[in-house]
Amino acid sequence: MSIAQLISPQQLAERSSKAGLVILDCRSSLDDLDYGQRSYAEGHIEGAFYADLLNDLSGPISKGVTGRHPLPDPQTLIERLRFWGVNNDSEIVLYDDGPGAYAARAWWLLAWLGKRDGVYLLDGGLKAWHAAGLPLSLDPPEHRQGFFDGKPDDSLVLTADALLARIGEPQMTLIDARAPARFRGEVEPIDPIAGHIPGAQCAAFTDNLGPDGRFLPPEQLKQRFAETLRGRAPEQLVAYCGSGVTACHNLFALCLAGYPLGGLYAGSWSEWINDPRRGVATGD
Repeated sequence: MSIAQLISPQQLAERSSKAGLVILDCRSSLDDLDYGQRSYAEGHIEGAFYADLLNDLSGPISKGVTGRHPLPDPQTLIERLRFWGVNNDSEIVLYDDGPGAYAARAWWLLAWLGKRDGVYLLDGGLKAWHAAGLPLSLDPPEHRQGFFDGKPDDSLVLTADALLARIGEPQMTLIDARAPARFRGEVEPIDPIAGHIPGAQCAAFTDNLGPDGRFLPPEQLKQRFAETLRGRAPEQLVAYCGSGVTACHNLFALCLAGYPLGGLYAGSWSEWINDPRRGVATGD
């Protein structure tokens, strides 16, 4: 079974009272740092804990060294997961507003720590939950201490130096999850330098979704990434984006399509551009 699993709003509503189920609200906004916490306080799926992108799903930023969302310290994240009630055998449902980018970041972090079964993304997120006519709650979740004992798998993560050494390898497929205009360097609304890592292909994470905001069927995703891989080994794929968040959406979609879990350049573009030794490309 793939480690990437989806759950519909109706399925989640039916098992919401299941003992040991952990629900994490991962809503966030890069433009409004208080958006997620504020939205959670205004209403969330009953029983959900809030997982903050900056404080829970990322580590401290070192200006001029790291990207905008460094990986969190593993032990700190493990303790947070335990606080949310996560055990090694827990079923976990992750959601955000809908596209799934922030929820996929949480999914990848769990996979990185070894939790690769029983983890679901709410397909369509809270938008789909609302469309199904399902209610939100203002009540705080019941706290129960968990006993998760994960361990980070460093084979899933590439450093900037490791990626730099691999640029030009014919078997590596490097995909950038950002929008095409940012990839080409035509616009850059967030980072100080526009463009992309040399040798990368644009694979906008939004193209993993249909018009309804839900993930495309696995067979369509498989075809999408087959055209990107062009016969290269999927095990050699590396994903990145602006800061290591939306890249996880592509990694989730790849697994949903039946491909193995690829590597993540966690520092991504916002880290890459800190060192002038690392090349910058523009255009297609």
